[in-house]
Amino acid sequence: GNMVEWCLPQDIDLEGVEFKSMASGSHKIQSDFIYFRKGLCFGLACFANMPVESELERGARMKSVGILSPSYTLLYRYMHFLENQVRHQLEMPGHYSHLEAFYDDKKGVLPDSKGTPSSQQPVHWLPSIHRYMYPEMKITHPAGCMSQFIKFFGEQILVLWKFALLRKRILIFSPPPVGVVCYRVYCCCCLANVSLPGLGGTVPESKPFFYVNVADIEMLETEVSYVACTTEKIFEQKRDLYDVYVDNQNVKTHHEYLQPLLKINNADKEKYRRLNDQRQMLMYSQEVGEDCSSCEEDLFILFFMEQNNRIFQTLMEVSASQDKTLTADHARGMGLDPQGDRSFLMDLLEVYGIDVMLVIDNPCCT
Repeated sequence: GNMVEWCLPQDIDLEGVEFKSMASGSHKIQSDFIYFRKGLCFGLACFANMPVESELERGARMKSVGILSPSYTLLYRYMHFLENQVRHQLEMPGHYSHLEAFYDDKKGVLPDSKGTPSSQQPVHWLPSIHRYMYPEMKITHPAGCMSQFIKFFGEQILVLWKFALLRKRILIFSPPPVGVVCYRVYCCCCLANVSLPGLGGTVPESKPFFYVNVADIEMLETEVSYVACTTEKIFEQKRDLYDVYVDNQNVKTHHEYLQPLLKINNADKEKYRRLNDQRQMLMYSQEVGEDCSSCEEDLFILFFMEQNNRIFQTLMEVSASQDKTLTADHARGMGLDPQGDRSFLMDLLEVYGIDVMLVIDNPCCT
């Protein structure tokens, strides 16, 4: 099995981190990186696999070098360092001086066992909706990460958007390498951003766990909302652990009441067309040199944030009105399909505790 070979500080609780930092099935690949969550901290580890002439090591030496931080936002900066260090550890096992120097230079104040930091409050990844601030969401990744996400899922991102906004437990399966799948977890969380103040005080926090394995089952059993990825097919059979299971481009749910959300309706197609139009315009403006500062990641995040803000702004206005009646016209104004999105709207009102009456039952109203 996996084992922790070395760490600083030496008294830190790293139980299970040896399985989080090396994805199941990694022996089949040469290198990978992996994001994970350990307690209140986030981790980034780089993995590498090198053939060796050693019976003891069964012909292969595999190591991961990783760091833990209370905040996800700066981890990407150390990807190159971790990649270099894991190669160094494969070629010269047991030489930790570079890692010691790195720790001494970067170490900060971690939260204590009660989870309260003794210095400033750390920024947790995707804060609950009413505390959400856009700049905290930033995570840097290879150029084109959002592009790949959109190309990979196509119109299915609108299905994922609805499940993310409803704070469902979303589990993404993929064989290794898992690094790119960790970015899909991130992109999926970006779909649910809302920046309206005073919304969702009772809404469950959507938690990105990035990579999870069978050692995380007990923890996942207690979660009401999360987005995670795994390389372990056994999870598919454990239906009590997730609401939505994503296998490649196939998004599915075993809950009957969520089945209608899997259908792409006309309003979804229109949103997808608008998103692609905006992306095309951005690419054109970059080509002609008008606006190189605009970034596809920002466009993607803001597209869904504006969509979400429009929905919740309308719902809050209707709930504050005298008759509290939500009509087909309201639905269209929110960019939704009055019939196709009816069950989505019903779930949304329940999850966010918004008191309005839906009167779009009659197909003649559409």
